[in-house]
Amino acid sequence: MTRFLETLRTQRWDDHRYYHHSLVNQSAASVSAITFLCAYVLMFKDPAMAALIAWLVAMTSRQTGHFFFEPRDYDVINQATDEYKEAVKVGYNIKRKIVLMTVWALSPVVLLLNPTLFGMVATPRTWMQFARHLGYLWLAVGVSGLLFRTVQLFFIRDAVTGLAWMTKILTDPLNDAKLYCRAPLQLMRGGLIAPALSPDEQLEFHH
Repeated sequence: MTRFLETLRTQRWDDHRYYHHSLVNQSAASVSAITFLCAYVLMFKDPAMAALIAWLVAMTSRQTGHFFFEPRDYDVINQATDEYKEAVKVGYNIKRKIVLMTVWALSPVVLLLNPTLFGMVATPRTWMQFARHLGYLWLAVGVSGLLFRTVQLFFIRDAVTGLAWMTKILTDPLNDAKLYCRAPLQLMRGGLIAPALSPDEQLEFHH
């Protein structure tokens, strides 16, 4: 358990210090986190709608921040190249994210070509029914992407790394909502790069 918790803290710290320099990205992560939390609650009542909200709002805002606003040049603060950070990224780095987002973006085509999803659902009679079927399909894409990388990490790293990463992903909305709640206000006050965390704030990642 000690190794699991330490691995989880390390993954969270690396994700923050390597991939959240931009205040725009942090603000997007804040919006994404709050939306994911709402989707988590809705999941118990309406999984299809929760998946639609998670992908269309939470996931797109999160990845927009990473793709378009996070600096990709040399990381002076951490003395690391973008190539190094991408290589040591435990979860979905930019290349793997492109694959995942491409699968997500193309998945509605499958539903258009085969409205019953190979007999698993009834033929939608309205656009709302189609949207709900799409929600279930996107839920399957999200769960599959999470499980695929987790199991992959079991083989290329170890079980602790995989389980820690899966736990990190599932709890990121709670962590990010707390960590980046001040980012929108900081962004409105001016500046694009987030100030470095104080020593006390950094300790939260290691305790």
